[in-house]
Amino acid sequence: MAPVTYAGTRRSLIRGEITCKEVVSSFLEVVAERDGHLNAFTQVDADGALRRAEELDGMRAAGQVLPPLAGLVLAVKDVICVRGWKVTCASRMLSNFTSVIDATAVRRLVEAGAIILGKTNCDEFAMGSSNESSYFGPVRHPRCAGYVPGGSSGGSAAAVASGMCHAALGTDTGGSIRQPAAFCGVVGLKPTYGRVSRFGLVAHASSLDCIGPMAHTVEDARMVLAAMAGKDPKDATSADVPVRAHRGGSIENLSIGLPAQYFGNGLDAAVRSRIEEVAERLREAGASVRTVDMPHTGYGVATYYILATAEASSNLGRYDGVRYGYRPDKHGTAGVESMYVAARSLGFGEEVRRRIMLGTFVLSSGYYEAYYGKAQRVRSLIRRDFDRAFRDVDVLVTPAAPVAGFRMGSLVQDPLQMYLSDLYTVTANLAGIPGLVVPIGTHPEGLPIGMQLLGRPFEEMHLLEAGRAAAEAARR
Repeated sequence: MAPVTYAGTRRSLIRGEITCKEVVSSFLEVVAERDGHLNAFTQVDADGALRRAEELDGMRAAGQVLPPLAGLVLAVKDVICVRGWKVTCASRMLSNFTSVIDATAVRRLVEAGAIILGKTNCDEFAMGSSNESSYFGPVRHPRCAGYVPGGSSGGSAAAVASGMCHAALGTDTGGSIRQPAAFCGVVGLKPTYGRVSRFGLVAHASSLDCIGPMAHTVEDARMVLAAMAGKDPKDATSADVPVRAHRGGSIENLSIGLPAQYFGNGLDAAVRSRIEEVAERLREAGASVRTVDMPHTGYGVATYYILATAEASSNLGRYDGVRYGYRPDKHGTAGVESMYVAARSLGFGEEVRRRIMLGTFVLSSGYYEAYYGKAQRVRSLIRRDFDRAFRDVDVLVTPAAPVAGFRMGSLVQDPLQMYLSDLYTVTANLAGIPGLVVPIGTHPEGLPIGMQLLGRPFEEMHLLEAGRAAAEAARR
């Protein structure tokens, strides 16, 4: 069955062939049928979604012009605030916390006509690459039984891939939109850092976190991005850079770089072959394709996990069982310190505790400069690699992950191997550039294969156009 795209739904709404309420009802039927197995959602508000749909239908009946995203059925990763909804971060620590604010990205999408269907499951506090660390249980792959959907935005990817919504919001700190998009066979966009406001996003690593869309098509992802992007006075890191239309030009004017370091040992042969085949089809269509050198790529994972854990350790220090968050009923009689220890030991899961400990270590006296300071300098070198590459090419084409997927439970006891699954995605976050994943085929084992495209800062529209061309080339 062909996926239900928002662009197609929009055309049907404009022609009066369907109503927003019918659209929502059809998605709710799919949720009822499939989510019991997939566990993609932590919350679903059927009544609220239907009420919002009826409001939009009433606007159309009254002759009013529908907002640009009217009828878009949206899922939101459960680390993003929606007023009146729980924002759990898939953690025991926040399992009963209700948000009193809307994230700016959510508010802008709702004002544009989006209908929020539910909140999606994820790795706890967005820390993970498999969606197995959630307090609410793992998300299952929507197409391949026994495999992970990727993480940390695995619930959002699974919800889109299984047809439970038009699009979903994910967050990307080191690949958490792009890797699950590749594993589940959907489009996933990490915008430029600062393109989308982080206000209302529960912080993981503040200099790396990005909110972005996941959808069936590049066009649907473009519409979601355009609606939520822009400067926000509530987020000092948001950029006052307009979302420009695609700058024009045909495939013949597209210059593509293949970073040699992304195609080395460790990359699955079938994934490599398929990406190279699509790149060759783009060359045949008129694009220029060349190999480029990114000499500091190999330092990306180590640099990322020093910086991300350091920032996570700082950001998660606020969860102490006093002001909000999990507080055990019995925590001993030794005083406030025992309460802190009990709240954080029982409220956080294993992976979150591991990252807090790592981050605290690299920031500690005597180790700060040896680890954190050095990682910041390497981060600058990685950014310079991209700056040099983009002098010669428009976009870079790379794998999204070393493999097309891995089985549930296979890496849970090997965190270092799990971290290495982020090898091809963390560098974009370190450099602050946009990254896009589009599905380009199927692995011999039946898993989807995704291709990553990386672009210049704030050139998402050009990147999306290149992604559309790549997806079309893959279908030929």
